[in-house]
Amino acid sequence: MRVLVTGGNRYIGVELVTELARRGHEVTVINSHEVPLPHGVSRIHCDRTQPGALASALDGYRDAFDVIFDHTAYRPSDIEPMVELFRGRVAHYVFTSSQAVYRRSYVQPLREDFRRHAPENPDPRAAYGVGKVQCEDHLLRLWESEGLPVTLLRVGHTLGPRSPVASRDPALFARIEAGRPILIPGEGFAGLSLVHVRDVARLMSALIGNETVRGKAYNVSGSEVTTIVGVVHLIARAMGATAEVVSVPMEIARSQHPPLLHWGEALAGTAILSIDKALREIEWSPQFGIEDGYRDSYAWYAREGRSRYEHDFSRDDVLLAAIGR
Repeated sequence: MRVLVTGGNRYIGVELVTELARRGHEVTVINSHEVPLPHGVSRIHCDRTQPGALASALDGYRDAFDVIFDHTAYRPSDIEPMVELFRGRVAHYVFTSSQAVYRRSYVQPLREDFRRHAPENPDPRAAYGVGKVQCEDHLLRLWESEGLPVTLLRVGHTLGPRSPVASRDPALFARIEAGRPILIPGEGFAGLSLVHVRDVARLMSALIGNETVRGKAYNVSGSEVTTIVGVVHLIARAMGATAEVVSVPMEIARSQHPPLLHWGEALAGTAILSIDKALREIEWSPQFGIEDGYRDSYAWYAREGRSRYEHDFSRDDVLLAAIGR
C-alpha cells in the first residue's frame, strides 16, 4: 500500500514508519524536521501549523496514497485540510487520538463507549483531551455522512526510546542513575496502564486492509497494569537498580506546576484502558510488558539517548527540604 504518515520523525512516528517499511509498504512522511528514515521512505517538507501549508505541499499528491496515518492533529482545523485533499481518494484514514478524551470514571477499565469530555468543555486543564474529542466527533460525522473510512486510536501512556520530552522515561532514568529519590504524590496507589511505542506501531500497521475497523474507535495500550509506585520500582528493576521513593503530601503535590510526574493518574486517580476490542478485531497483541518495555527504553537511553536531555533537580531539593527529608 501507498502510505502517508504525518510526523514520522520521532517516538511513535519513527516506530510506525519503520514497521510500515518492514512490512513492504511504500511510505511517505510529511513533517517539518528532517531525521534519518528507513531505506526507501520518502519525505515531504511541511509545517502544518502554517495556514495553507498542507494544501500547498500535498496538492500534487491527491491520488498518491491509499492510507493516511494522521499523528499531528489536535483540533478540527488541523484535520480539515487533510480531509479536503483526500476525501473520496483514500481507503483508510487513521487518526491518532488519546486516552485523554475520557472523563474520570468510578468503573475500570475504560472501554471505548465510556464518557468522554464534552466537546465544549472550557476547562484549560482538559484542553488537550477536548481538542481530540472535537477531532473524533468531526471525523465520525464524516464517516456517518459520507463514508470517510476513518479509524480512531485512543493511545494510552507510552514508554520507549526517543521520548519527545525529558519528563517521561528520561527523567526517571536520570534520577535513579544519580541515586536521587523519586518524588511521588501521596502513596502512589493509583493504577495505570502503559504501552511500548513499538506495540503502538504494530497495531497501527495491522489496521491496513482490515475493513472491520472503519468507523470505530480503539483503545491502544499494553496488557499489563500497575500503580504509580509500582511503575517506579519496575523502571528501577529494568535498569538493574533500586529506587528510593519519597511520598509528597497531596496538598503540596497538587500545587506543583509542572506536576511531579507526567502520569495524570498520580493526582486524578486510577485510569486503566480496556484493550479487549482491539484484541478481538485487530490482528495484534502487545509484545512488551511494563518491565521489559522499560528495559528496552533504558537500553536506548544508555546507548545514545542520555545526551539528548537536560535535567534540573533543584525543585526536588526544595520539596525534600519542605517535607523534612
